[in-house]
Amino acid sequence: MACKVIAEIGWNHMGDMDLARRMIDAAAGAGADIVKFQTWRVSRLKPGPWDTDGRREIYIKAELSNDRHRLLLDACRNAGVQFMTSLFDVRDTEFVASLDRACVKIPSPEAVNAELFAAVDGRFDRVYVSTGASTWDEVKTIPSRVTTSALTMLHCVSKYPCPPDEVNLPRMAALRGLTPSVGYSGHLDGTADAVAAIALGADVVEKHFTLDRDLPGRDNKFALLPADLQALCAFRNDFEGMTRDRGLEMQDSERDVHTIFRGRWSA
Repeated sequence: MACKVIAEIGWNHMGDMDLARRMIDAAAGAGADIVKFQTWRVSRLKPGPWDTDGRREIYIKAELSNDRHRLLLDACRNAGVQFMTSLFDVRDTEFVASLDRACVKIPSPEAVNAELFAAVDGRFDRVYVSTGASTWDEVKTIPSRVTTSALTMLHCVSKYPCPPDEVNLPRMAALRGLTPSVGYSGHLDGTADAVAAIALGADVVEKHFTLDRDLPGRDNKFALLPADLQALCAFRNDFEGMTRDRGLEMQDSERDVHTIFRGRWSA
């Protein structure tokens, strides 16, 4: 089965639903399987560094109301791509499940949120979990928290953007000792990390996606553009073909060389 590709729009739309719809269409046109957003309520946000670094203003602009969620879900269905969102608060679980139970994401900051795991387990067909900024002992507890839904654990380094020498893809391979389905959620500028993850057997890769890197919002600066995402999806498709087992014997396409050209320079 070919690796799935998640286009992480997240908050890159900055509350502009027309822009979000265009992003969905572009991601679907590039070949993405899943388009992902983020669900939060600013009224529940605790005080923190986001109050002075500009992130609270971003949260306010990009917050998705219930109606905005429904609009994005419909846009994904019309574009032929799977809708998904990240949950940060257990209180949003029921509403998100009422939209679509196919899949949900638990992001890295919530990877030890036992209450959230309990709420999503069995409520969604598949639960994706990013493991960034988590100790290995914390990561090892995740499979025991998702026992009814299918689980995919994503290797992730929570640095934005992430330099190549910190991508640490061997950790993705180590996740296979914990669960059969593993993948990669990357923040490297470009597609090289996702290409490498696919080559190393990732079941899914996730990359931030935008239509314009000059758009406001922090994640647009290192997100993939449509041409980048299209190239990544094309590699995914080619790789699936290149690694398809065709046996040990020569293929039919080689037979003319075998029967006609062999020995043609013999005396």
